[in-house]
Amino acid sequence: MGQQCAICGKTPQVGNRVSQRGKAKYLGGNGRKTTGISRRQFKPNLQKIRIQQGGGVVTRRVCTRCIRNGVIQKAVVRKAFSEAAPSAD
Repeated sequence: MGQQCAICGKTPQVGNRVSQRGKAKYLGGNGRKTTGISRRQFKPNLQKIRIQQGGGVVTRRVCTRCIRNGVIQKAVVRKAFSEAAPSAD
């Protein structure tokens, strides 16, 4: 499904965009007046990354909160450096 985190299921949320004019009272103005309210969407910050899942590596769209909090385990890009054991001649 589009615009949804594969881990936590976060989807776009709906809110309002509020347009205002005027200067705030605490700054010496007459107060802020609302001139318009329209609907808007708050979309999740999805990143396409390769993760370890079910013993394999899959590509999923995951929100940055899941990545940052360590909910997922990133796929290993290449094996760690390992030096060959010295020969006992």
